[in-house]
Amino acid sequence: MSASVQLRAVPPRTDERIYVTQPHLPPLAEFLPYLQEIWSSKILTNGGPFHRQLEQALCDYLGVKYLSLFANGTLALVTALQAHRITGEVITTPYSFVATAHSLLWNGIKPVFVDIDPNTLNLDPKRIEEAITPQTTAIMPVHCYGHPCDVEAIQKIADNYNLKVIYDAAHAFGVRTESGSVLQHGDLSVLSFHATKVFNTFEGGAIICPDAKTKQRIDHLKNFGFVDEVTVVAPGINGKMSEVNAAFGMLQLQHIDAALESRKKIDATYRRLLSQVRGIRCLGDSGETVANYSYFPIQVDADFPLSRDALYDKFREQEIIVRRYFYPLISDFPMYRGLPSAHRSNLPCAADASSKVLCLPIYPGLSEADIDRIVEVIESC
Repeated sequence: MSASVQLRAVPPRTDERIYVTQPHLPPLAEFLPYLQEIWSSKILTNGGPFHRQLEQALCDYLGVKYLSLFANGTLALVTALQAHRITGEVITTPYSFVATAHSLLWNGIKPVFVDIDPNTLNLDPKRIEEAITPQTTAIMPVHCYGHPCDVEAIQKIADNYNLKVIYDAAHAFGVRTESGSVLQHGDLSVLSFHATKVFNTFEGGAIICPDAKTKQRIDHLKNFGFVDEVTVVAPGINGKMSEVNAAFGMLQLQHIDAALESRKKIDATYRRLLSQVRGIRCLGDSGETVANYSYFPIQVDADFPLSRDALYDKFREQEIIVRRYFYPLISDFPMYRGLPSAHRSNLPCAADASSKVLCLPIYPGLSEADIDRIVEVIESC
């Protein structure tokens, strides 16, 4: 799950456009020693030193036991399903980036769409059980915008029906609840390190693994199934992260806490400035959750003077690049809309959210002047 991005490291952006999200880019001079080390070692990929360092550093930072790095989050989703030999039908959400469902099709699995909770915008546990059939083998929920799913309710259903749970946690880097990292729930959790994420490696991803045996299988699958030079044990894929990406991840980890603190302040400023705007509802107040403020979604309700799409157009006229996340629904795309579960009558809450939610810009470096400019567009309607 990713957003549009214009990547410029040096010089900084000088145009007047404001993007929905921008990658956090440390000073280029900080990255040069990493590149020099890679150049000197002549190890560019295949589990080199920075790859190993980043896996361990991320385990330590995220509070998880095992993690396998990938070239991107989509390959990680595809491989996570293969790791548990998922087949048949998988229950998932229509309100997500298309990679969630695409990973199922790549594995020959039938997606079964279930409606979302109107408040959290996550998969509604009350709708999951009624969608289970003899062909159902797993549930693939999404921590939408980094807000945790009802992990206890989902796990209870999975245990009752002997189903696997694979979380698309692309937005959930660093998110914690009172029980610890949200990434520890389910059988596997999949992260994205795309350039638009709160933590990025330009392109990248990871699978959070519960034990060493599962990680070993995943590591085989992401490297063509190789165990050694002459032994292939599975029809794996080339999903490895390069040393350059891993090195950038090591550098990013030095700045992540400051980046998250900046996002937190921007989130609070938006909520303060928009609290009295009629017809605008700020979604996803973190409450007791340790959030990562990966997105700032608002809901444009009926008593706002403009529709969501009209407000979107007004922002675009001002060269403020907001996003209708997620529109259209995955279930509306041609490869999915023929499925019985994709019918809009089955997905009223998801359809409503898709027509009302708008994600405002949020990223480290977004200035107070830019925030004021964004809010003024809304207030002027």
